[in-house]
Amino acid sequence: MRLAAAEWRERPGLRRIVAALSADGGAVKAVGGAVRDTLLGLPVADIDLATPLLPDEVTRRLAAAGIKVIPTGIAHGTVTAIASGDHHEITTLRRDVETDGRRATVAFADDWREDAARRDFTINALYADPVTGAIDDWFGGLADLENGRVAFIGDAATRIAEDHLRILRFYRFAARFGRGALDPASHAAVVAARQSLKSLSRERIADELTKILSLPDPRTIVAQMHADGIFAVLLPELDPGFAAAFDRLLANEALAGAAPAPLRRLAALLPPDAAVAEQVASRLRLSTRQRRHLAALGGHRHDVARPVRQLAHAIGIAAARDVHLLAGDPAVLAMLADWQVPALPVKGGDIVARGIAAGPDVARILKAVEAAWVAEDFPDAARVAELVDQKIGRVSD
Repeated sequence: MRLAAAEWRERPGLRRIVAALSADGGAVKAVGGAVRDTLLGLPVADIDLATPLLPDEVTRRLAAAGIKVIPTGIAHGTVTAIASGDHHEITTLRRDVETDGRRATVAFADDWREDAARRDFTINALYADPVTGAIDDWFGGLADLENGRVAFIGDAATRIAEDHLRILRFYRFAARFGRGALDPASHAAVVAARQSLKSLSRERIADELTKILSLPDPRTIVAQMHADGIFAVLLPELDPGFAAAFDRLLANEALAGAAPAPLRRLAALLPPDAAVAEQVASRLRLSTRQRRHLAALGGHRHDVARPVRQLAHAIGIAAARDVHLLAGDPAVLAMLADWQVPALPVKGGDIVARGIAAGPDVARILKAVEAAWVAEDFPDAARVAELVDQKIGRVSD
């Protein structure tokens, strides 16, 4: 079988790389996602390449061809080549020497099948000549791709023991490429090994969970993960009513034309509680910005009766939008379109200039003016001046 014609196969940068690595008995093939997605007629983002040439020889050949080389993962045999503006990762064929479920010690190899055998799923172990399109398939990946079967290469338990993250990758790839029931042997193996997820770094777990929640509709696979006890290990804070919240969120996203947002969807899995959200964000090592956003969604999920611009003033436009997608009315989001939270057009100095001595009275007046300004839907400076006069008059009285 051969790959159909594809835009990526004609890119000048790729052709330059292939010419440099194929000369004088060398070889290079596309591997993994580029091959898989081309066969499925899907857009191809990254074109990863494999070669039996050692990294030093890869670097030498590319440099001789005027191609920039960056040693991005040289210890594992990977360099990044930049040619004609395109970036391609090129990895020397490898075999695993030792694995502990989190990282692997590898040795370079010159056997294509041996390199394929260390990969995770059969559909990811497809290699193709980028020039002729000829495909190498040692483990039935073509048939599995056609049948919508996501299965580990060889013994599933062994593949999982090599890298425990493959448990989550199994669910993600099953959601993306699977059809029908999950592969029984692979499914049983991930369920049996679920406690080994505890050994992974929190960053790797967060990254894979984010990818699952970014799928167009992850509800079926999320429900399966819950049934399999995956969330009992990863996300014990899972709200018992998450399924209904998830349904409502995806319906609102569809109505609003909102793109998938993994943080918003993570919030749908959690109870409406800012402290719980903070706890989860901390454990997953989310950024400060992400932590604050998740906490805002947890703390304000029940705040949808509040005018949406007032809510946006309190927690930010993005968070207010997500709150209404989670639990409110997406129609009100039109009020946030092309709108930015304005700054209060008066400062403490303006109040002092009107004869109020600097001190607590200024702060109280500012707070009262801001509350009235928000309640009136952020009127202009002229109205704010009137509000200042009113509040000053009350203090004077």
